[in-house]
Amino acid sequence: MPERKLPPPLTPADQLDATLRQQGYAVLSPASVCALAGVSLSDLQALEPSWNDLPPDAYLKDGGRYRRRRHASLEVSGAAVHQVPHRAHWQPLSYNALHGGMQRWFEPMAVEVLARPVWQALLRWLGQVASRIQGQQTWYTEAHQFRIDTTDGIGRPTPEGAHRDGVDWVAVFLVGRHGIKGGETRVFDVDSPRGQRFTLTEPWSLLLLDDQRVIHETTPIQPVEGEGWRDTLVVTLRAGGFLDDPAPALKA
Repeated sequence: MPERKLPPPLTPADQLDATLRQQGYAVLSPASVCALAGVSLSDLQALEPSWNDLPPDAYLKDGGRYRRRRHASLEVSGAAVHQVPHRAHWQPLSYNALHGGMQRWFEPMAVEVLARPVWQALLRWLGQVASRIQGQQTWYTEAHQFRIDTTDGIGRPTPEGAHRDGVDWVAVFLVGRHGIKGGETRVFDVDSPRGQRFTLTEPWSLLLLDDQRVIHETTPIQPVEGEGWRDTLVVTLRAGGFLDDPAPALKA
């Protein structure tokens, strides 16, 4: 029997801000992402080959080999997007019980990806959305390219379970799915039993989350035939500064 996928609850482009204020998250189609960010789908698709060059995540505490990723840190203020020196990704244990409390030095995103105008436009737009809701300011932004594969027979997009990231806004772009089942997205209110589940299937569709109001997770993936994978781009925005380890940041 074919897998049953619940379709995402798409938000009309002109209702993005109202939906974010009302329920703390919104899902946009690729067409809405392109219209609102002022980019073309072909330019977004031109970023996709870089997901084929992601190194393994060496910090998985469950011993898995299913996750590959790259990381970048930037400051987004109005029309300005400024890359900062490469730094560790860090979360406290209160937000990530599995991988929190340690400095994770992931390999940096490729220079040619960060220099693309479509990349700059995407970040400017996300900063503008956050500023419309929360007030104009500099957004301390982290970007993560993820590939979750079925090397181990099962891949876990969120091995830490339902969680918050410890930031203000989280943008999850589906970049692609290949030969898998599963990967259902689940969003829950922080302070009530309300929740919603759906599966993102269209490349460059977007789940945008208010990290103060909702928690989220994605269910494991399994191969349909041969090896499969799920690629995402996760961008987080935080006011006031990066989420840093209070201990001195020393790279091993």
